[in-house]
Amino acid sequence: MSPDFARQHHQQSVSMTESPHLFALTSPFAMKRGGSLLHGHLAYETWGTLSAARDNAVLILTGLSPSAHAASSASDPEPGWWEEMVGPGKPIDTTRWFVICVNTLGSCKGSSGPASIDPDTGEAYRLDFPELSLEDAANASHQLVQGLGIERLACLVGNSMGGMTALAYLVLHPGSARAHISISTAAQAQPFAIAIRSLQREAIRLDPNWNQGHYDESRYPEAGMSIARKLGVITYRSAMEWVGRFARIRLDSEQREDDPFGAEFQVESYLVGHARRFVRSFDPNCYLYLSRASDWFDIAEYGHGSVNAALAGIRLERALVIGVSTDILFPLSQQEEVAEGLRGGGAKVEFAALDSPQGHDAFLVDIAGFGGVIAPFLASL
Repeated sequence: MSPDFARQHHQQSVSMTESPHLFALTSPFAMKRGGSLLHGHLAYETWGTLSAARDNAVLILTGLSPSAHAASSASDPEPGWWEEMVGPGKPIDTTRWFVICVNTLGSCKGSSGPASIDPDTGEAYRLDFPELSLEDAANASHQLVQGLGIERLACLVGNSMGGMTALAYLVLHPGSARAHISISTAAQAQPFAIAIRSLQREAIRLDPNWNQGHYDESRYPEAGMSIARKLGVITYRSAMEWVGRFARIRLDSEQREDDPFGAEFQVESYLVGHARRFVRSFDPNCYLYLSRASDWFDIAEYGHGSVNAALAGIRLERALVIGVSTDILFPLSQQEEVAEGLRGGGAKVEFAALDSPQGHDAFLVDIAGFGGVIAPFLASL
């Protein structure tokens, strides 16, 4: 967003002409850990039609890296990151539901974040962006929903990091949703996930090209981002899938590098390719901010130190909690904790433990499994 554009949007407003749409946050927008954001905005996309009663809205909050483009549309026919889940006749059926997907605050996919232009300086915020929490992302998304004239969501859907943001949304805004679908997430960051994210951030920060956040296209922390992405991909899938897909298959001789310690196995080549596609599509500083925000999240802060008390304080009619038995990043025990906590608040909770071999990423690829429980849950609302 240009400085001139930002200065023209001192009040909340909704733009329905861009793709994705832009929503101007209140300015200043107060941040949980201090400071505020001036002239901030969220990128979002919608599918379906909002009912006259405005009671059929489904909000999707995403993981760390996706954009708001969850599915294709007339204005953007490119397949979305959840293409098989959202659309007419699909598990999240847009012939019935008005679906909103938000690019999280702090991202580089259209919403305000460290890569955005600071309207006061005309330069990217970089590390001058205010400290970010998932509660900030939740509050920003709630402002968007209110700005669309929706007082209460029919259902709030959150997966991975977006699931934590969804729990923050629900605890900070009581009564803001009738139902909730919680997917492969956690009520608080746990040591294993914190340790992995810490290593990812360290890899980026130790890349000389990171330069305390002052990099550009010619001097970009590619090695650090590559290592961070490889670490992430390793935890997003399960050992079962790695064995099933790659075993110990070696690369053909012509595919190997001259480096004596270069990639020798197919699984190494897969990680290299995955990282190559990601590194310049996501801003390193945004990655650092969102990763740290995930580590900071702990819903127990809202329950006098008790996760169960905080979850029990969330008032919902219905909830569906989905976990995957092979997920090592957000293990099944954390999904069980969320389900039990929401039951403590009086919600009618359905719990689904899926055996997908894809681990944490299963919600992106196992549409038969996830869609098989999401579709009937939404149909029953």
